[in-house]
Amino acid sequence: MLNTRTTAAGSALRDAALWTGLAAATGYGFRDAGSASPTLDLVLPLVVLAVAVPWSRRRPGAAVVLVNGLCVLGLADASTPGNAHVLSLAALSCLLGARVAGARRPLLVLAGCAALDLATCAVLRAQPVWWFYALTVLPAALLLPWLAGRHWRGRRQLVREGWRLARGLEERQHLVAERARLTERAEIAADMHDSLGHALSLVALRAGALELSPDLTDRDRADLADLRGTIADAVEQVRETVAVLRDPPGGDTGAGLPVNETVDDLLARAVASGVPVRWERRGASPPLSCPVERGMYRVVQEALTNATKHAPDCSISVRITHEPDRTRVSVVNAVPSAGGPAHAGAGPASGAGRGLTGLQERVTVLGGSLRTGPGSGGFHVTAVLPHRATTASRTGTPAPGPVAAPGRPAGVQGPASPKGPASPTGTARHPDDLGTAPDPGTAPDSGRTASGEAVLPESAERLASVRSDARRRSALAFVAPVVAAVFFVPSAAYLAWQLTTSVLPPSRFDELTIGRPRTELAPLLPARAYPYPSDHARSAPRPPGARCEFYRSGRDLLDEVDLYRLCWSGDTLLTKDTVPAVRP
Repeated sequence: MLNTRTTAAGSALRDAALWTGLAAATGYGFRDAGSASPTLDLVLPLVVLAVAVPWSRRRPGAAVVLVNGLCVLGLADASTPGNAHVLSLAALSCLLGARVAGARRPLLVLAGCAALDLATCAVLRAQPVWWFYALTVLPAALLLPWLAGRHWRGRRQLVREGWRLARGLEERQHLVAERARLTERAEIAADMHDSLGHALSLVALRAGALELSPDLTDRDRADLADLRGTIADAVEQVRETVAVLRDPPGGDTGAGLPVNETVDDLLARAVASGVPVRWERRGASPPLSCPVERGMYRVVQEALTNATKHAPDCSISVRITHEPDRTRVSVVNAVPSAGGPAHAGAGPASGAGRGLTGLQERVTVLGGSLRTGPGSGGFHVTAVLPHRATTASRTGTPAPGPVAAPGRPAGVQGPASPKGPASPTGTARHPDDLGTAPDPGTAPDSGRTASGEAVLPESAERLASVRSDARRRSALAFVAPVVAAVFFVPSAAYLAWQLTTSVLPPSRFDELTIGRPRTELAPLLPARAYPYPSDHARSAPRPPGARCEFYRSGRDLLDEVDLYRLCWSGDTLLTKDTVPAVRP
C-alpha cells in the first residue's frame, strides 16, 4: 500500500512539473501576442493543459487531440497561425509514443489531428502561410516527437529485458549449483550402497557361518545371532540413508569414488569370506574404458550382495565373456530349497529393488543393457556393456519392472519398485529419473517436442521478441518520415508553385493601362491569378458588374505581401489598385 501511494505521489509531481513548464510557455506566448484575449488565449489553454497532462497517462491519444484543438484555434487567428501550443502538442505526442506500445492507434490519432488541421484551413479559406504551417509545422510536431517517444520506450524495454534476463541467469546459476549438490549426494549414495552395503553383507554372512560352528557355546551362538541382527539393522540404515541422498540422482556415468580393486579381487575376497562362488572368463580381455570397468565391477558386486543376502550358502556362478565389441557379465545364484535353513542375514525386504534400480541406471548411461530375473538354474543378473562408454540420455529410460529378488523361486517377485509418472512413450519411470539433469551440451531451457523439433529457450524467445520490436520501431522511424515527405513535399511544392507563378512585379503593374484589352496586356500578366486572397481583400468595394483578379506583389513565401487587384469588364481592364497586406 505504501509503495502504491509513493508511486501515485511521484506521478502527480511529474505531471505538475510538466504542466508548469507548458503553462510557462503558454504565458510567454500570450505576453508576446500583445492584444490577445485573456480568456481565449490564456485561461482556456491553461485549463485544457490541466486536463490533458494527467489524462495522458490513461488516454494519451485523447490528450493529444485536446492540445491539437488549441493549435486549431491558432489557425483561426487572423494575425498568425503560430502559437506556443505547438510545444505542448510536441510534448504530449512524445508521451503518446512512450506510453503506448502499439503503432496503429497512435498513427490513427496523428493522422486524424493532421486531417482536422487541414480541414480547418480549408473551411476558413486560410492564407498560404496558414496552409504551409498546417502542412509542415503541425505534422512535424505530431510525428517526430512521437517517434522519439517510441525510441525512448524501446530503450527502456531493452534495459528492463536485460535486467530480467540477468535475474534469470542468476536464478539459473543457483539451480545449477543445487543440481551439482544433488548429483554429489547421488554419487555418495551410490558408493555407500555399492561398497558399504556389500561389505556389511559379507560380515553378516561370516557371522552366520560362525553361528553354525559346533565348538561354540549357546551363549556364543546367541551373541553371534545378536551381532548378525545388528549388522542387518545397519544394512537397512544404510539403505534408508541412500534413499534420502538419492533425491534426485545426478548424471552418474560411472564416475564416483575410486574403485581400488578389480573384479578378480572382488571375487577372491568373496571366496575368502566363505561365499561359494565360481567364476570364469571367456575370450581375450580387451582394453576397457574406466567407466565400463567400474560398471562391470558394480554389476558383479551388486549381484553378489543380493545373493549373499537372499540366498546364503547357495552356489553362485560368475561368467565374464569378452566379445569383439562388447562384454557380457552373467551372475547366476542357485535358489534355496523350500526346506532349507532360514538365515536372518537376508534382512527385511523393504529395501529390495533399489540396488537393481541404480544398477539399471548405471548400465543404461554407459550404453549397455541389464536383465534381471529368475531363470533356469536360479536367479540371473546379465549385463551387456560396450568396450567404450557411449553418452546415453537417461531421460525416458524405463526403470526395471518388478523383479524377483535374487535367490527367490521363479514367479515369486520382490516388492514392486515405486512407480513415477508415465513417460511420454508410455513406459513408467522411476521417481529418481524425474529429476535427471539434461545433457551438458544442451541449453538450460531447451528441449524437443514429441515430433523431435527443437524448442527455443525462453530467454532466446524473449530476446528475439524484443529484437523484432526494435526492428519494427526502426523501420517505422525510417518509413514514417519518408511517407510524410511523400505526402507533404508535393503539397508544399505545389503551394510554392502557386505562390511564385501568381506574382506581378511592381514595374509591370505600373505599365498596365486602364481601358486596354486583355490581349494587349497579356504579356505583362503572370501565368495565373493568386487563388488565396484574404477576406478583407475580397470584401473591398469593386465596380458594379466587374470581375476582379488578385496577384501577389512579391515572391516572399513566408510573409504576407501586398496584393494587386485588377478588375475587368469583359476583356477590358476597368480598374487597378493595391490591397495592403494585413500585418499584426
